[in-house]
Amino acid sequence: QVQLVESGGGLVQAGGSLRLSCAASGSMFSSDSMGWYRQAPGKQRELVAVITSGGITNYADSVKGRFTISRGNAKNTQYLQMNSLKPEDSSIYYCNAIIMGRLYWGQGTQVTVSS
Repeated sequence: QVQLVESGGGLVQAGGSLRLSCAASGSMFSSDSMGWYRQAPGKQRELVAVITSGGITNYADSVKGRFTISRGNAKNTQYLQMNSLKPEDSSIYYCNAIIMGRLYWGQGTQVTVSS
């Protein structure tokens, strides 16, 4: 049973930084890609950033230049460094991973940016 666990969310003032972490357990295989999505109340879940096993990254236009996705040294771990946070970045952030062709999601972590 593959499980993803996020951590690092919280409350921060506008202009501040947070670092989210995600670790997937329960699989002997490395992920093909990992990513971060977010969902605000009343809105659809949207892509924030993804990173492939080869290190290729893709970002939503709204976070380019402010957020950085990276993979950890441990298997199936990833991070999202969020700088220059804005109130509109407030959301529940979910990590996901594609492992052996299957998509897995974490339970989400709340990020709140106060103005």
